[in-house]
Amino acid sequence: MPLESPTTTLPILSLAADRESFLADLRRAAREVGFFYLVDHGVDAGLIERLFGLSRQFFDLPDADKLAIEMVNSPHFRGYTRVGWERTRGAADWREQIDIAAERPAPPPGGPAWSILEGPNQWPQALPDLKPDVLRLQADLTALAIKLLGLFAVALGEREDFFEPIYRGAPDQLIKLIRYPGRDVAATDQGVGAHKDSGLLTFVLQHQRGGLQVEGADGWIDATPVPGALVVNIGETLEMASDGYLRANVHKVVAPPPGTDRLSIAFFLGARLDSTVPLLNLPPELAAEAKGPERDPDNPLFREVGRNRLKGRLRSHPDVTERHHAALAAKFGIKAGQAGGYG
Repeated sequence: MPLESPTTTLPILSLAADRESFLADLRRAAREVGFFYLVDHGVDAGLIERLFGLSRQFFDLPDADKLAIEMVNSPHFRGYTRVGWERTRGAADWREQIDIAAERPAPPPGGPAWSILEGPNQWPQALPDLKPDVLRLQADLTALAIKLLGLFAVALGEREDFFEPIYRGAPDQLIKLIRYPGRDVAATDQGVGAHKDSGLLTFVLQHQRGGLQVEGADGWIDATPVPGALVVNIGETLEMASDGYLRANVHKVVAPPPGTDRLSIAFFLGARLDSTVPLLNLPPELAAEAKGPERDPDNPLFREVGRNRLKGRLRSHPDVTERHHAALAAKFGIKAGQAGGYG
């Protein structure tokens, strides 16, 4: 499908398109804006709609039920976060959410620092139907993301299984069920502050109301909900693997107006926490355009995946950091109570 100008809207790509056309469009979209809509992706629309209904039920629960699984109780950064308690660049994000990662046992003591990110999820007892549907969606979106990673590799001149060694067995998976309450923009319109994602690929499933914005050459691009489409964006791990050819772009969420709210589901696929970011062997014509990943002194990037992931979580959730991981935060130069940065 022909791409629209990235300065006005996000391109729409279809997995039902001719393979060569899709690869060309994929490379261009990821290079120019780092975001695109994906249609004909095969993820069950009924499952997605059911999960939005379950999300609404969860956020409508009494505070006591939600706080029973508050993230601060989990050293593994799993569970419910109340409005304003996650940080981006040190500023409070105006959303409540539940973080659900891969369902794995807690690690034994004495492992690498990043091993604290592995562990069991917290599930709301008042909503037993949530767990099976979330884990099914997590599995389906993981399979889709792995398929896209193979297509990215081919589009950049590598074999389709190039990325398999860094996700095989235990990829880093995270689903966020999110509600953005209405907010008076006279104070600030921050739903989520401007940031990049740190992993390989992110999918955003939008409900009925927009709010996601992507940085463009001529200002912010509204990622207006498109029926049946996922929003896909490149993470910093892919940017590093392509030596900057692929673009992990800055994006934010604008809070809805007072008296309304917005639901979304975000899925993040990252490499295995014990892996190191590889470097694609780009064809000469693509390598000539790769200028290295963008560097931000306030957000240093590490090729060690676990170290990079741990840094983001320590910064984004100061309550968990202060209660469980103050010593680790000190190693990263993060002061207790002042965590902030890209999540």
